[in-house]
Amino acid sequence: MNAPLTPADTLRTALAGLLDGLPPKAAAQAVERLIANYRGTTPTHTPILRDRSDVVAYAAYRMPATFEAVHTALEAFADAVPGWAPGSHVDVGGGTGAATWAVNATWEGARPVTVLDWAEPALTLGREIAAANPELKNAEWHRSRIGSALTIESTDLVTVSYVLGELTDADRACVVDAAAAAAQAVVIIEPGTPDGYTRVIEARDRLIRAGFHVAAPCPHSAACPIVPGEDWCHFSARVARSSLHRQVKGGSLPYEDEKFSYVAATRFPSAPASSRVVRKPQIRKGQVLLDLCETEPSLRRETVTKRHGPLYRAARDAEWGDAWPPAAED
Repeated sequence: MNAPLTPADTLRTALAGLLDGLPPKAAAQAVERLIANYRGTTPTHTPILRDRSDVVAYAAYRMPATFEAVHTALEAFADAVPGWAPGSHVDVGGGTGAATWAVNATWEGARPVTVLDWAEPALTLGREIAAANPELKNAEWHRSRIGSALTIESTDLVTVSYVLGELTDADRACVVDAAAAAAQAVVIIEPGTPDGYTRVIEARDRLIRAGFHVAAPCPHSAACPIVPGEDWCHFSARVARSSLHRQVKGGSLPYEDEKFSYVAATRFPSAPASSRVVRKPQIRKGQVLLDLCETEPSLRRETVTKRHGPLYRAARDAEWGDAWPPAAED
């Protein structure tokens, strides 16, 4: 008997049919142009996604990576709030809805979902894609200016993924403040670059000032112990490459790693990790080196050797972004 499709499987299947009728060369050119715009340093005042061909190409190219990054962040958040699930969700700047799929993959079941974006073609396509998921088919898709005029109705969870980099400093502050005013939990995800991390830290600070507590990835709500300009906190999610990924990037591997930075914060109690693995573990002969962010707050390297028995085996299985030490098994 075949296992039921996961939300990720359903999303991939829905995306696979998007490029029918769109010449591969045109799709690749659209993606390259859009990537150049998204990587620009000048904030935009009009939607980058202009028409359906733009949205189709970019959704097929970017939605899998956005989904995996947001899902990875949400899984860490869910570990810090066991027993809690959002009864409602608003996705700010959600475009074609990758974050809504990630929320559904983390907490199963239908719930009121609203996606806000200023690009009507993205909302239209997002609605079409969501029809493939029975738990998302009733989601509402509303055109909204993402900036100082943003209003969000009261909700349990607000996600803001890969949005802040498109905004001016003032608009970024307004969006974070609007999310904080509306939600019990806010999750913000940005590219795993120094600039993306800086935007996440700025949002983190605003959420804390608004009365939120950090649930993930940080083990604390104090100032980040990373020295600005010397390093940045980010994580990695593995993404299966589509044919469009391979065509645009010319890569031969069947996967790529999406780097991202994030913060998840709540107004209600949470149980953050006692420490978090903040770099890829280094496995050497008879030992594993773990770079950890700790509750104090501080950064520390822990060496786990064979002498540690079960802990050593756990360290060998530990992944970048995991809580440490692992939860005791019943």
